[in-house]
Amino acid sequence: MNFSLPDFCRKWSCRGYMSAGAAMIAVVLGLSLAPAAARKYSPLDLFGFGPPRPRGAVHPAKIPARIPLPRPRPEAAPKEVAKPVPERPAAEEKPGADKPAEPTAPPVKQASACRLALTEEVAIAPSIPDIHGPGGCGGEDLVRLEAIVLPDKRKVQVKPAAILRCSMASAVADWVRSDVAPLAASLGSTISDLDNFDSFECRGRNRIVGAMLSEHGRANALDVRAFKLANGQSIGLTDRTVPRELRERVLNSVCARFSTVLGPGSDWYHEDHVHLDLMQRRNDYRICQWNVWDPLPQIAPLLPAARPEEAPPREVAAKSEETKEGAEQGDTVKSGTPKPDESAGAAQASWKPATKKRR
Repeated sequence: MNFSLPDFCRKWSCRGYMSAGAAMIAVVLGLSLAPAAARKYSPLDLFGFGPPRPRGAVHPAKIPARIPLPRPRPEAAPKEVAKPVPERPAAEEKPGADKPAEPTAPPVKQASACRLALTEEVAIAPSIPDIHGPGGCGGEDLVRLEAIVLPDKRKVQVKPAAILRCSMASAVADWVRSDVAPLAASLGSTISDLDNFDSFECRGRNRIVGAMLSEHGRANALDVRAFKLANGQSIGLTDRTVPRELRERVLNSVCARFSTVLGPGSDWYHEDHVHLDLMQRRNDYRICQWNVWDPLPQIAPLLPAARPEEAPPREVAAKSEETKEGAEQGDTVKSGTPKPDESAGAAQASWKPATKKRR
């Protein structure tokens, strides 16, 4: 069967619209030219005029010629083991309007090397949160130094507890354990308390308004006034009644350990205590200003000497003085010339007769 478009147009008008018969003929001709896989179905089936199909049946034109199937599993293949299905966690309750969301915990901060070394065998110094105050006050890696543990397991209480950086607290603990404890042992006792005059305080130097931030404001300084022994004796670091040799030993120990030492003689702000800090300066510059004054004299100057024990009673001494004065007056009457005293002699020596000036 030969089909050409010009012959079709001469027989059926192609202008305007195509009649239903022409459309039917066009479809039949198209199906005759279709592949063999589609020609085995009736054209009536394509237009729905064939026998009825059950519900859910696939249209004949949509059925492929051959459906590929998977290869059979070999018998030697290992058997599959069913993997356990992980249990899903219970769905968390979403915060509603009446139930606010719980704040998330901050990440755990890793401990520093100083914090790991400052164990309970060295000092009782629990960690405290970082402080970020105004003007740069505060710091990180802070501890509350409550007590220092000596090598013999005795505790030296820090009164009151000092808030310091871990490095400063470690330096104070080493100073007490290595220097102050042997010093107390040489006095026949042990150290029991450390007098904390000042530790962390957000302020300027010497509490002057507008001054540079003090190392106390950085929790990097400690003011020590005295330490107490187990026998009740108190050793004041600036007490002039304490032997000078003892105070000089303390001076040498703190100047070797701390970068700043200020005591009596540095300024009048540190006359009753000693300031210690670990301030870092260029070229590791250190300051040690503490004048160890000599002990005060036992007897204050410009006072009369003590009355000797062999002196007679004051009443007897007073009578003897009166008798001596009466005898001196009798001698003056007999001689007829008054006895000049020292004041009179001085007056006579300074007196000169008046003379008239010549004109």
